[in-house]
Amino acid sequence: MPALRPVLFILGMLLLALAAFMLLPAALDAMRHDRDWQAFLVSTAITGGVGGAFFLGYRQKKAPALTPRDGFLLTVLAWIALCLFSTLPFMLSERPLSFTDAMFESMSGLTTTGATVMTGLADQPRGLLLWRALLHLIGGVGIIVTAVAILPVLRVGGMQLFRMESSDKTEKVRPRVSQVSGIVISVFLALTATCTVALLLAGMPLFDALCHAISAVATGGFSTQDTSIGFYRSSAIEWIMIVFMLLGSCPFVLLAAAAQGNFSAFLGDSQVRWFFIYIAVIVTAFFLWHLATGDRSVYDAFRASAFAVVSVATTSGFVTEDYTLWGTFPLCVFMMLYFAGGCTGSTTGGIKVFRYCVLGSVSQWQIRLLVHPHRMRPPTYNGKPISEDVVRSVLSFFVFYIAGYAVLTVTISLFGLDLVTASSGVAQAMANAGFGLSQIIGPAGTFALLPDGAKWVLSVAMLLGRLELLTVLVLLSPVFWRG
Repeated sequence: MPALRPVLFILGMLLLALAAFMLLPAALDAMRHDRDWQAFLVSTAITGGVGGAFFLGYRQKKAPALTPRDGFLLTVLAWIALCLFSTLPFMLSERPLSFTDAMFESMSGLTTTGATVMTGLADQPRGLLLWRALLHLIGGVGIIVTAVAILPVLRVGGMQLFRMESSDKTEKVRPRVSQVSGIVISVFLALTATCTVALLLAGMPLFDALCHAISAVATGGFSTQDTSIGFYRSSAIEWIMIVFMLLGSCPFVLLAAAAQGNFSAFLGDSQVRWFFIYIAVIVTAFFLWHLATGDRSVYDAFRASAFAVVSVATTSGFVTEDYTLWGTFPLCVFMMLYFAGGCTGSTTGGIKVFRYCVLGSVSQWQIRLLVHPHRMRPPTYNGKPISEDVVRSVLSFFVFYIAGYAVLTVTISLFGLDLVTASSGVAQAMANAGFGLSQIIGPAGTFALLPDGAKWVLSVAMLLGRLELLTVLVLLSPVFWRG
């Protein structure tokens, strides 16, 4: 059995931090004389009260020492608890959401998915819009710390490739999370500030610029307008968003190294190179397709292609137009992009480029082995041999990801959804991508019209995709709970 005392103590700390974040939109609404400040204040009291009870009730004299088993339980419980308490402002607002819709919106925000059930965003209280952006910030920073400091130690899906050199190599989960968190927060805030200033200079209002900057760096997709980036009709804003969506899809630890002058670490990383290569190839394909089939100018075709591909490939989900009207070819490519994603150690979702790099290296090694059976050179990643343990983890992740996608797609189809809505809805949810490919949940729609049961299935899919699937599934194994 995992040790509950240290898990609940840390959970209490996280809830106290969440309560502190709730004070920001409360203050904004209070300054604007919007009555929603009361909703945030009540939410703060409830969240802080529960968090404080856990913190005081389970605190220990020594720093809590977590085993890998404790780490699995803490990771899953933390994300579920944060999502549950994040629903409070949505349900207590002057325009309250049902528990199902509030849970969907919170899960979408914290997992940086960006799918929404809310409409009339321009008329919503500013505090609520800020809260949606803050959920992206909390989830974006949280998933990077989880991916770089926690999952490698838990040996999930090949993530041990990204074990920090400063991490404890014993059986205890004691990586220097504070060091990793400091790097991640510094890079995240620096990118957000730069993006905010750039959007301001491009003509976006301050509040909108801040919210979109957070969403862009977190590759989340929540907007302050129903029509997303298309509302502003500005190519300058679109190019700024493209740049910061791409930066948000790169490993934040490597971005920090590049900022300190170590560009070789950033440019020399295999997944970074392949990420930009595949983006460039697909943007070029879309560009040529637009020129061949449409009446767009050369510049407009390139701009539209670049924004759409980057938005989907980085699992951001921002929109400039209704992509479902483009035709069959783009929709098929978008569907495949859901299963790609950006780099590990970033805020993106999807399977992630590094796993494709490992799979490609193993496939190449297997082909060579067939030709030269006695060749002993192992597959490599970034010039270093890949262990059998990592290969098994990556292959297992692929199998579970595809199987999970199939099961969830069949499950959601039970609620009467058509094939495109069901398949693309689950694909975008597991990839944390933000929109599907049907008229209902496409770029021009929302998830509000889906049955409640379908929203719960998609919420589960978002969590599974965000936590690398195996982190959640291991808790369903009887072996995990045995002493």
